Amino acid sequence: MTFVAHEGHGGVIASAPQAVAVALLLGGYLVLAGRVRHEPRGWSRWRTASFATGCALLMVAVLPPIGTFADTDFRGHMLQHLLIGMVVPTALVLGAPLTLLLRSLPPRHRRHVAKVLRSRVLHVAVNPWFALVLNIGGMAAVYFTPVYRLVSGGQVSHHLVHLHFLLAGYLFAWVIAGPDPAPRRPSVKTRLVVLGVAITSHATLAQFMYAGLFVDVRVPVTGLRGAAEIMYYGGDIAELLLAMALLTTWRPVSRRSRRPAPTAATS
Repeated sequence: MTFVAHEGHGGVIASAPQAVAVALLLGGYLVLAGRVRHEPRGWSRWRTASFATGCALLMVAVLPPIGTFADTDFRGHMLQHLLIGMVVPTALVLGAPLTLLLRSLPPRHRRHVAKVLRSRVLHVAVNPWFALVLNIGGMAAVYFTPVYRLVSGGQVSHHLVHLHFLLAGYLFAWVIAGPDPAPRRPSVKTRLVVLGVAITSHATLAQFMYAGLFVDVRVPVTGLRGAAEIMYYGGDIAELLLAMALLTTWRPVSRRSRRPAPTAATS
């Protein structure tokens, strides 16, 4: 297939509803952060700055000039998806929005959120291997199957692909390095292994794209290779940031906490 410029996609993505949605998301976060900041524990300005950065980058990804570039050039398309699916999710996750929400809710509603966190469905979703398949597998499905051809002709499907990249990327970043609570979060060692597999898989997909192997997107060679380079090097940078986030949010368990509680001696 040939790469088709989606006339109107940039305008649709950057139209008022999308801009307002991101603005409302950021506005709601800032309101809650302002409330809990007056509590004794306060609220980290770094987390607020991280979430605001994520929202700003999301706007940058969908607004011109990147939004327009993505509509007319496959390299712009790849840059847009790199921001939406890898960079923005990490910034949003480091803002700890779930923790902020839990601290803002009354106890009755907080228990409802806790019940969702303990649900079986969420336990499956936050499995790092499942999150990896959803993230990398979705990318492979878009570029190495007829999915891209199917979504290229419609505005709604185009937005749904963006939504998938954002949510899958957020889930993966949350599981790997999120400061928010997550059910049955695996050890740091396991998460590092999963992240290593993600880096290798992502690089392999980029190399296949650069070589034109198995790719179901027919664009000029310069555009395809340029997009592959953005995917390869940009993905490395994004995954390095995620690895750094994992190390900064890691809280090692002290030896004292690992020891079993003392019990009374029996005579």
